[in-house]
Amino acid sequence: MVSKCISFHLHPNLSLFSAISQTPNFSLPLPFSLFSTATTTSIKTSHNQIYDSFPKRCAILAPMASSNFDEFEPDPTLTNDDLKPTTPSQRNLHWWEMASLWIGLVVGVPSYYLAGSLVDLGMAWWQGIATVVAANVILLVPLVLTGHPGTKYGISFPVFARSSFGIRGAHVPTLLRALVGCGWYGIESWIGGEAIFLLLPNSIKQSSFSQFLPWLGTSPLEFACFIVFWMAQLAIVWKGMEGIRDLEKYSAPILIILTSVLLIWSYVKAGGLGHMLSLSSRLSSSEFWSLFFPSLTANISFWATLALNIPDFTRYAKSQTDQIIGQAGLPIFMGAFTFVGLAVTSSTKVIFGHVISNPIQLLGQIGGFTTTILAILGISLATITTNIAANVVAPANALVNLSPSKFTFRRGALLTALLGIAFQPWRLLKSSESFVYTWLVGYSALLGPIGGIVLADYYVIRQMKLSIEDLYCLSPNGAYYYCGGFNLAAMAALVIGILPVIPGFLQKVGMLSWVPDAFVVIYNNAWFFSFFSSGLLYWIFSSLRGKQNKAKPFDPLLPPAT
Repeated sequence: MVSKCISFHLHPNLSLFSAISQTPNFSLPLPFSLFSTATTTSIKTSHNQIYDSFPKRCAILAPMASSNFDEFEPDPTLTNDDLKPTTPSQRNLHWWEMASLWIGLVVGVPSYYLAGSLVDLGMAWWQGIATVVAANVILLVPLVLTGHPGTKYGISFPVFARSSFGIRGAHVPTLLRALVGCGWYGIESWIGGEAIFLLLPNSIKQSSFSQFLPWLGTSPLEFACFIVFWMAQLAIVWKGMEGIRDLEKYSAPILIILTSVLLIWSYVKAGGLGHMLSLSSRLSSSEFWSLFFPSLTANISFWATLALNIPDFTRYAKSQTDQIIGQAGLPIFMGAFTFVGLAVTSSTKVIFGHVISNPIQLLGQIGGFTTTILAILGISLATITTNIAANVVAPANALVNLSPSKFTFRRGALLTALLGIAFQPWRLLKSSESFVYTWLVGYSALLGPIGGIVLADYYVIRQMKLSIEDLYCLSPNGAYYYCGGFNLAAMAALVIGILPVIPGFLQKVGMLSWVPDAFVVIYNNAWFFSFFSSGLLYWIFSSLRGKQNKAKPFDPLLPPAT
C-alpha cells in the first residue's frame, strides 16, 4: 500500500472505490444511506475498476446516518467520556452564560494592571484603554472562528487539533498550551494566596511563621496561604466542567457589583475622575507608535491561549449564535474593567498621596473589617474564576488526550494543580517578575502559529467539514493519520513560524545583547507574524501535498446553528 506521506492526486469520481479492496467480479453490500433506496444494494465491480493501492478508510464510506457517537467504534486509546463529542442534551450553554464566563475571566488582578501599565509607559489614559480594546477586538476574530468547530461538532480543542496536526501530532499544540496554563495556574494561585496573607491581622503576619525560610523560598505563613487558596480552587475543579460553569455563572454578577463599589468609592473619595482625565500622553508621535504595536501584541497574547482552546467551552453552546454573541462582549468587558483599574489607581494619588497600583495592597490600605471580608471575597472570586477557566481546562484536556485510559478531567486537573506548585511561583515572581511575565507573554505569542494552522486547515483546506469517525481512528488510512500520525505540513509550518521570533525573545529576556532590528520588529509583532506566516505556509504545504487526506463530508452531530 502506498504510504500516506506521499501524495497522489486521485480523480474525485474514484473516491467511491477507495474503500473497496481489489477482488475481481464480486458483490459488495453497501449501507443504504449511499442511495435513495432503503434496501441493500450490490455493486458489481471488475478488476480494472478497483485497485488495491487505493487507501481503505477507517470509517464507513457513507455519511453518518445518526448523531449518535456510539454508532461506530472509536479507538479506545483516543477517547473516553471527557473526549467524546458533547451530546445534544449537554449543549445547553446560553449566550449569557458564555458572557458570564468572559466576565469571570476578565475581572482579575492581571487585567487590572493592563491600561495602567501603558499609562506608566507614557500613554494618555484613553490611549491605554483604546489599545486594550483594539487588541481584544482583533482577538475576537480567532476566538469566534476557533469556537465554531466546538459548537458544530461538539469536540474539544485536543480533538479538533487532530484534524490539522494529526492523530498523534495533536499532542504538540495541546501540550504547548498546557505548559503555559500550568505556569499561569501557579502564578494566579500565588496571587490569590498573597491576598489572603496581606489581609490577615498584623498579629499573625508578625508571628514567627512569617519569617523567611531560604530553603523554601518564602515564609511558612505565605506558603500556607498559597496552599489554602490552591485547595479551594481544587475543590471547585473536582466537580468537573459543570462545577466550573456554575462558578462562572454565579460569580459574574457578584464581581460586577464589587467592581462597581470600588469604582464608586474611588470616585467619591477623590472628588471625581479629574486626576485620571488629566493623564495626558508623554510620548511623541513616533514614540507612541513604537510603543503601540508591541503593547497591542502583548494585549493580544493575554488571551491568545484561550483563543486556541475555546472549543473546550463552545462545545457546550446551544448554537453558533450563542457562542458568537456570548464572546462578542469581550472587548467591552476588557475596556470597562481596565477603565476601572486605571480610574481607581489614579485616584489613589489624590486619596493617599501616592500611587497604589496593586489592588490587593490598596484594599489592605483601606482597612476595616467589612472591607477586609469584601476584599477577600472579591479577589478570591476574581482570581479563581480566571484561573480555573483559563488555566485548568486546557491542561486537563491535553493530559486526557495524551492518555485517555489513564487520565480523566479530574486527574488532569489535579496534575495541573500539582505542576502549578512545582513551578514555585513565589521564587519566579520574587526573583524577576519582569522576566516571568515577558516569558509568559512571549510564549503565549508563540502560540500564534498554532492558531493560524488550525484555522487555515479548518476553513481553507477542509471548508468546515470534519469526519468525526476519523478524529477517533488510529488506522493508517484514516483521514487524519497523515504520516505516522503526524501532519508534517503542520509541523513544518509551526517550526518555521516560531523560529524568527526566537532571537527577539532571547534579546528581550537578556540572553542576547544584540539582534538585528528586523528580529526586534518580528518579536514586537510576534502574534501577528507567527499567526499569518504559519497559516500561509500550512496552506502552501497542504496544497503541494494534495487533497487525498481531505475528510469525508460527514454531517455534524448537531444541525448547523442559526
